[in-house]
Amino acid sequence: MRRRNFIKVIVGSAAAWTLAARAQQPGKIHTIGFLSPSVPVFTAVITAFSNALRELGWIEGQNIAIERRFAENRLERLPELAAALVRLNVEVIVATGTLGPLAAKDATSTIPIVMTASGDPLGSGLVASLAQPGGNVTGMSLMVPDIAGKRLELLKEILPRLVRVAVLWNAANPYPAIVFKETQTAARRFGIEVQSLEVRSPDDFDGAFEKIRRRRPDALIEVEDPLTNSLHKRILEFAAAEQLPSFHGTGEEVEAGGLISYGASIPDLFRRAAGYVDKILKGAKPADLPVEQPSKFELVINIKTAKALGLEVPPMLLARADKVIE
Repeated sequence: MRRRNFIKVIVGSAAAWTLAARAQQPGKIHTIGFLSPSVPVFTAVITAFSNALRELGWIEGQNIAIERRFAENRLERLPELAAALVRLNVEVIVATGTLGPLAAKDATSTIPIVMTASGDPLGSGLVASLAQPGGNVTGMSLMVPDIAGKRLELLKEILPRLVRVAVLWNAANPYPAIVFKETQTAARRFGIEVQSLEVRSPDDFDGAFEKIRRRRPDALIEVEDPLTNSLHKRILEFAAAEQLPSFHGTGEEVEAGGLISYGASIPDLFRRAAGYVDKILKGAKPADLPVEQPSKFELVINIKTAKALGLEVPPMLLARADKVIE
């Protein structure tokens, strides 16, 4: 081999080796902020989000880093936690519920924000419209028309003589307020009396429980939100001790001992929220990504709890259930 050709081979091989070595080196680490008013209580939700990111090629420790901030039900901490994520210059903020995205939006108008399950993104001012968000916020909405009426219908199938129902809801969150008003409207159609149990912090639950003891409603409806979800064990223990049938917004609470639930699948909303993160990290703008609404709903019934309460669930209702806890 001539010397000139030999040098070309060597240089070419070295260049090829350098390119291969570069290809094997880890790329840029994208930083994601995660903001929640409470603490994660249902592992299925977090797992669904992480698995969806992984399926899209985003693996924590390899090409993404996640900065997690939890207010632990101290809502006054949300603004500072959101500001801390902004100071870290994260590329996108994933915020849960309605209050999380609101705090993030107040902290930044430039960093993209992905809602995982916002109760009322339009009414709360998070977006200009669902089809064209128009700002730096997009993601998944939790709002479902007439969800309260559907829940009362299901509850009456189990409790045909339902006359009085207590509704436990977080008055500091816009979404539960909407659901409570819808419950009042639907209850008038059914001739059911509604007892309002407003809570704003963990300290309010004992007082709400005492009101139930005094009024003795036929059933308890818990409106889903980060506060009530995070304290579901206290709610379920109280309901069991008082022999009180309970209706919940998420299936995870029925798996933990509640009687029945109907609502949007929260793990599915988190899974779909990961798709927004993927698009944004690849260059999409939140303003161009329409807000999506729930498409997967679950009816979950706990037969064991029903038996403990002396209730017989109608076979037709069981047949419609997506999941039955034996």
